[in-house]
Amino acid sequence: MNNKLSGKDKKDWDNFVFGKAKVLDKDISSSKKNIKKYLVKTIDLHGFSLSDANKTVYEFIKKSFEESADKIIVITGKGTRSKNENNPYLSKDLSILKHSVPDFIKSNKNLIKIIKNISEAEIEDGGSGAFYIYLKKIKK
Repeated sequence: MNNKLSGKDKKDWDNFVFGKAKVLDKDISSSKKNIKKYLVKTIDLHGFSLSDANKTVYEFIKKSFEESADKIIVITGKGTRSKNENNPYLSKDLSILKHSVPDFIKSNKNLIKIIKNISEAEIEDGGSGAFYIYLKKIKK
């Protein structure tokens, strides 16, 4: 193997190292083309009563749709600290926002018209104590 550089190779190397021309990073440029920016909004319903939570989430979904949000993260909590367990006249699942808020949304005809999908959140967004709402796009 020859360890000596030819004059042309040395000149090419010097031009590369000391030149002002920018080299295109193919990894960065190709990954930027595939990135779509999503508008994600989050609402946390901890501490809300059921009626306040339903009213607030209704207004939040409508506003997010008008602002062209793609996804909403609704944090309800898991209901582990709910005080309804102490009251024998209340169902454990009835007043917990985790169950009631998604049911309210699914039964509301105005909201269902603008919602694509509802699914459980990933662990980093709250897991079983949260859910996603994917919104449709406004037709222009």
